[in-house]
Amino acid sequence: MTIARSPSGLEETGPIDPLLDHLVYAVPDLAEAVAEFASATGVAPVPGGRHLGRGTRNHLVGLGPTSYLEIIGPDVENPVGDGAGVPFGIDTLASPRLVTWAVRPPDIVAASAASATAGADLGGVRPWSRRTPDGGLLEWHLASVFPAPFDGVTPFLIDWGATPHPARTLPRLRLLGFRATHPDPAAVSSVTEALAVRLKVSRGPAALQALIDSPRGLVSLS
Repeated sequence: MTIARSPSGLEETGPIDPLLDHLVYAVPDLAEAVAEFASATGVAPVPGGRHLGRGTRNHLVGLGPTSYLEIIGPDVENPVGDGAGVPFGIDTLASPRLVTWAVRPPDIVAASAASATAGADLGGVRPWSRRTPDGGLLEWHLASVFPAPFDGVTPFLIDWGATPHPARTLPRLRLLGFRATHPDPAAVSSVTEALAVRLKVSRGPAALQALIDSPRGLVSLS
């Protein structure tokens, strides 16, 4: 994570797609990453919940009324269950990284099929759930696989159904821009066009970058 000292990077980032649901910032040490983010932005992410059996937990900060940043890392008190995979390869991370992003399509089943046809097979749609710190139950449907297609540069899919969106009660920052690089930007664009979402992508190593406005200045997250 770096602090941008001026808004000069803003014109280089792309537009924010209205279907953006959340960005995923995967970290090897959750407490350390949350403290670093709070120090950099002046806004403390709040505990989200535990993914029991998957060995992870998260903290969240809003980016809009229906979008947020998920900081996700190992849950040392609840290790991964036998035979279960750790989300986003967190058990192999050497350093924090913006690993992927999620969009919220009008029809997740149709979007999953369109993504697969365009070259990013997300493995179908499955139900998920977790408890919030106050005991509430969040339920959603997800189309996501690991390793992610295109190294996570193309989005995975989420549908919250009847569950109120988590962003509505979160402390909030403002996402100003979002962009990507990939060795094959044309292939990435084929997927985003099939999903009817916007992403500025240029040629380079597979990576994502978000520009966030905070009380302590502009923060570039990558």
